[in-house]
Amino acid sequence: MYIYQSENWPHFVFDEVKILKILAEIKLRQGILIGRMQNLGFAEQSNSSLEAITEEIMKSSLIEGQLLEIQGVRSSVARKLGLPYKNIPVPRNAEGMTETIIDAVKNYNKTIDRKRLCGWHKNMFPDGISGWNKIKAGCYRDDSCGAMQVVSGAIGHEKVCYEAPPAAVIPQEMQKLFDFINNSETDNIIKAAIAHLWFVILHPFEDGNGRIARALSEMLLARSEQSQTRFYSMSSQIARERKEYYSQLEITGRAELDITSWLVWFLECLGRAIGNSENLLKKTLEKSSFWREYQGKDLNPRQEKIINMLFDGFTGNLTSRKWGKLCKCSHDTATRDINALVKAGILMQHGQGRSTHYVLAWHEK
Repeated sequence: MYIYQSENWPHFVFDEVKILKILAEIKLRQGILIGRMQNLGFAEQSNSSLEAITEEIMKSSLIEGQLLEIQGVRSSVARKLGLPYKNIPVPRNAEGMTETIIDAVKNYNKTIDRKRLCGWHKNMFPDGISGWNKIKAGCYRDDSCGAMQVVSGAIGHEKVCYEAPPAAVIPQEMQKLFDFINNSETDNIIKAAIAHLWFVILHPFEDGNGRIARALSEMLLARSEQSQTRFYSMSSQIARERKEYYSQLEITGRAELDITSWLVWFLECLGRAIGNSENLLKKTLEKSSFWREYQGKDLNPRQEKIINMLFDGFTGNLTSRKWGKLCKCSHDTATRDINALVKAGILMQHGQGRSTHYVLAWHEK
């Protein structure tokens, strides 16, 4: 039996005393973070929001196994926020994911309905392709290929983790969700958690349901703060707790209408996301300070690209060989670029011989 087959569906219940206690703690931490950010200058606030939204897009996609190129996504987000940006080509699906999250955040008080939601889906699958499969983008699923199932396990040993409601009931079921989001007086943070779960239970699209569920949460979290500026990424924290995230969804999807366990997990995950915003803020302020100091310096595009990658969390050690591959240049060009940055005091050399690699001197301060 699945949750939507319960007699009183969709009248969810939960332990209000337990949930309201956690909610009070979350609101306190949320208020402290917003207060701190409001004490920063406009540039720092804008850059922090740029990084948080970029992180949200990157990690929400990564949860579904889709790896996007961070520099292109950041450029797309900056352009849509009216911030300075470099014109980096962005794949249409990445651009569409950016449009979806930006609309969710900037228009958080706007009514959510079928047209808007299907627009988000069309943005995410502009060519009507998911992986190698053709899908119906921008419209609800029709189950023409069978019931919508969430399956795990190797081929030949598949396990059905969940089967969604039949397509025939999706339009009226989705309208109930829209009415809840648009008209319910439920606290918006609680609403973000419930809407996320409710949407995943319905699974109204052929693909992209997780990403759209997280976009709905972002919209409602922005509504709870009455702000278009984002300072943390919920999807970033969900990505860290991906196994538990899917476990909670599976358990709740097969449960009765008591969703206390899901709400506790969602709220505590949100609390950890807010806590981890300290790291995002630190990275943003370091990066802003660096570029203020080195603004107007004679750096070529390759050097700017690698410096930004180092600030964004470069994986592994930076070597001249990696530089050449990332910038698609010769070993001699990579060596000249690196030596110039070492001479300028921007990079520091670590190791000798084959173990030679480079780090930002800024991080060594």
